[in-house]
Amino acid sequence: MMKNGKQSSQPEKGSSRILSLTVLFIALCGFSFYLGGMFCSERVKIEANDVTSTTTKAVASPMKPTVSPLQIKSVSFPECSSELQDYTPCTDPKRWKRYGVHRLSFLERHCPPVYEKNECLIPPPDGYKPPIRWPKSRDQCWYKNVPYDWINKQKSNQHWLKKEGDKFHFPGGGTMFPRGVSHYVDEMQDLIPEMKDGTVRPPPLTLAVASWGGDLLDRGILTISLAPRDNHEAQVQFALERGIPAILGVISTQRLPFPSNSFDMAHCSRCLIPWTEFGGIYLLEIHRIVRPGGFWVLSGPPVNYNRRWRGWNTTMEDQKSDYNKLQSLLTSMCFKKYAQKDDIAVWQKLSDKSCYDKIAKNMEAYPPKCDDSIEPDSAWYTPLRPCVVAPTAKVKNSGLGSIPKWPERLNVAPERISDVHGGSASGLKHDDGKWKNRVKHYKKVLPALGTDKIRNVMDMNTVYGGFAAALVKDPVWVMNVVSSYSANTLPVVFDRGLIGTYHDWCEAFSTYPRTYDLLHLDSLFTLESHRCEMKYVLLEMDRILRPGGYVIMRESSYFMDAITMLAKGTRWNCRREETEYAVESEKILVCQKKLWFSSNQTS
Repeated sequence: MMKNGKQSSQPEKGSSRILSLTVLFIALCGFSFYLGGMFCSERVKIEANDVTSTTTKAVASPMKPTVSPLQIKSVSFPECSSELQDYTPCTDPKRWKRYGVHRLSFLERHCPPVYEKNECLIPPPDGYKPPIRWPKSRDQCWYKNVPYDWINKQKSNQHWLKKEGDKFHFPGGGTMFPRGVSHYVDEMQDLIPEMKDGTVRPPPLTLAVASWGGDLLDRGILTISLAPRDNHEAQVQFALERGIPAILGVISTQRLPFPSNSFDMAHCSRCLIPWTEFGGIYLLEIHRIVRPGGFWVLSGPPVNYNRRWRGWNTTMEDQKSDYNKLQSLLTSMCFKKYAQKDDIAVWQKLSDKSCYDKIAKNMEAYPPKCDDSIEPDSAWYTPLRPCVVAPTAKVKNSGLGSIPKWPERLNVAPERISDVHGGSASGLKHDDGKWKNRVKHYKKVLPALGTDKIRNVMDMNTVYGGFAAALVKDPVWVMNVVSSYSANTLPVVFDRGLIGTYHDWCEAFSTYPRTYDLLHLDSLFTLESHRCEMKYVLLEMDRILRPGGYVIMRESSYFMDAITMLAKGTRWNCRREETEYAVESEKILVCQKKLWFSSNQTS
């Protein structure tokens, strides 16, 4: 820096040179960035045009998948023992001794762990025939399909069913139907005029035999019959064999698998449930699932105790005390007495906010009002809660009398759709349009759909019930299943006047073998294969599907080869079909279950 005692000028020149180079470099970078921006903006325009073109021409030139399809080894499932012909994995009587008897909790769902699951195909009874078609099936079924002689002997005096030749006949009798179920329903409609004008539509839940539900189907009212697998073990199986909706279940220690405020009516005919015991906790569950303005109908003990007590093997005083306790509990839960005649009593769930406010203000009230930590729609392995679920303002607007009557309610977006993430009226309309188009295509690839060959249908993973809505004019009923792990859309399904339940497909469904004519699924394996092993889902589908029944599987192309391989292992006849838009990324597999008999039949 110093030369002959003087400061050198070279560093100044060097600094200027560095500064100049720096400025030049920045300028070149800026120019390059500008040119790059121009190029990229043009590329974005091109890509946008390409996307638009691809979307427009999707049918003509579908995009190829970028991931190779999932491949699995060939599999062939063996036959189960003929002793398992009525096997219900999660309500298996052979496992009842493992569980407690308190409040009959052993009758609830207790599914086997993975290491106890059967990996075999359940055979039909010897002599099984394709079920009688609807509507004849409502009044008769083949004896060999549900071969229970002991029921015929024990129930013959009730005129519920009788065996004639190779058939069971259902004359419509029962303990509470001495003049026939039609007369019983006539009396009920006289007490509840809303049953006649479309106000009451989605299922009255009936804790009773299916004859009541079968009669209501003729009157435009869809029901779900609920019964446990107990001494009346065939009730649900008989109902489904006859083409009437039913599901295995019991009110014990856990909530029923339905959302809150969903049923227009709940009904119990001599079901012998101890309604006034355990603090009325069973009545609280009825209160939870009945919508505001909906009805609770009870016939049998202790109603009309002053005339019936002798036939109930009790005393008049005991029955009177039980009835007064029942009335007191229902009043404390915001039910009001609506009507009563002979053996039938009707209560209506209040929608008036003031009743629930009184419960909240009274710290000593029993039952108390549920606090905000109690999720009213949580109903999959959720314990019963000893508290009253008060309807919110939104639920109140979904009450009976506030929502449109049937059939208008099917196409009106319920207010509770806003509780679903991304849910809206326009979204529901779009979903319905999509499913109308899809069902139209399904009927081309499966001509039996829409005919009397298919009656009992299950949509294994519905969203809003669009598949069921598109079939509403056909001679079918659809059980809409909403995954317990997905968005809670089941309230919307019920508000539309359809039926359904929560379920987890890693477990067996609450029904008997051979109970559905058609199983439909849409991307179920895409959504659930990370949790549920595919082979167990296919084996469960085979268990609940009738011989001769059909499966429509709409799935990602990634899973289609693996699903096809598993389906072959279940002895199904399958063929692959294009979707309605013939896109490469999604395919349809249509299968039919063969009728085969065990090679080890005892007769």
